[in-house]
Amino acid sequence: MIDNRKLGRLEQAMEILNSRAKTWNIVTISRINGYIYEETMRQALDMIRCRHPRLNSRIVRYQNSLSFQTQETANIPLRFLKVLDNQQWQEVVCEEMNQGIDSSKGLLRVVLLHLSGNEQISYLITTIHHAIADGLSCIRLHSEILTFCQKIVSNEPNNSVTSLTSLPPIEELMPRWTKGFRGRINSAIFLLQLSLQEIWNQPKTLGFEKYVSIPKRSCNIIHRQLDQELTQKFVDSCKQENTTVHNALCAALMLTVARTIVKGQRKDIRVNCISYLDLRRHFKPAISDEHLAVLSSSIMEFYLIKSNSSFWELAREVKYKLEASKNHGDFFKMVLVAKYLINFCCIYPKKIAATVSVSNIGKINISKNYGKFELEEISFIGSNAFFAGIFAIHVSTFQGKMILNISFSQPSISQVTMEHLVNNFISYIYDICNLNCDSS
Repeated sequence: MIDNRKLGRLEQAMEILNSRAKTWNIVTISRINGYIYEETMRQALDMIRCRHPRLNSRIVRYQNSLSFQTQETANIPLRFLKVLDNQQWQEVVCEEMNQGIDSSKGLLRVVLLHLSGNEQISYLITTIHHAIADGLSCIRLHSEILTFCQKIVSNEPNNSVTSLTSLPPIEELMPRWTKGFRGRINSAIFLLQLSLQEIWNQPKTLGFEKYVSIPKRSCNIIHRQLDQELTQKFVDSCKQENTTVHNALCAALMLTVARTIVKGQRKDIRVNCISYLDLRRHFKPAISDEHLAVLSSSIMEFYLIKSNSSFWELAREVKYKLEASKNHGDFFKMVLVAKYLINFCCIYPKKIAATVSVSNIGKINISKNYGKFELEEISFIGSNAFFAGIFAIHVSTFQGKMILNISFSQPSISQVTMEHLVNNFISYIYDICNLNCDSS
């Protein structure tokens, strides 16, 4: 079935990042108890292409225009690897984050890892173009792949796949005030407001330990987990303090970076934070979680961190500002201007986009059991070699355990520096939860 169309503005922005910086694609990682044969996975990937037509697409450039094209698309690439160490999946993820997607051939690739000595443990790692997916839909995609694997080993018929209709560009789903002449005026005003806030606040960042051009940058991952007890304490503390986990994560990141920047001095600094948000429930009608698409946006807010800043007061300030921005429709406006902001960062590669960023998809509501296969852990990470100097965290909570994947651009931030920051960040959360008191 032919399903060609031009890329929307947000989709174009994602392809700019992929083609210029091999970056901003989404890597999703599942740890599975149960041996998955290579042939089983290949059949499951064929079924997932029937389920999601956009996986049959590639991106072609014609007369300075980018389009999805479904003709001459290659099969989904699948690598089958055996690893010796239980943590070696992180090396594969790092490799995937630093390899761009050849979008002229396809938009998804897959790696299936088996652990030598314990072949019942498998790792499913997918890398997908951000123009056709976001974190939430990637998590759902893994659940569907495992469902198809279950059907295959159970000898269920393959003709039971229900194909979903491809969605139009996200801009076409947004409110009327974002379109046409009115939309262009709103975009221009919003860009001006962002620029003025940037000039007024001049937010501090981690900066560059070492500067290199965009093509020479690489991305790395640091993986951490909060056990079920600490995760529950964190959730309960946020409820008690009239805020959310996302707000608290933003506050903890900003305070961690602020402490690093001031180096023990008692002085105030200004920072900014990017929050990534799901848009599905903000469309009318709402979009189902079933669809594989980029249905997310971001909001950038600026904050003053004082020497005696209260953690929970800062978390509540994050909550207040995000709610106000949502009411103003800022997440829709960011979709409209994303391409301009990315082009600006390409023109000025020494520009650091933000102090910190948080992408938290919250509690994952997918099944744990798939017949012979049990999903033990699942998480995601965005490759962001392009965005140097940012403390960027990707959070998911599955089976009561919070999983944190931190991505960072090297050599702007070294491995040693980021390990130190992450340890301080985790300690911050631990202290807040276990001391049951506010931290200044």
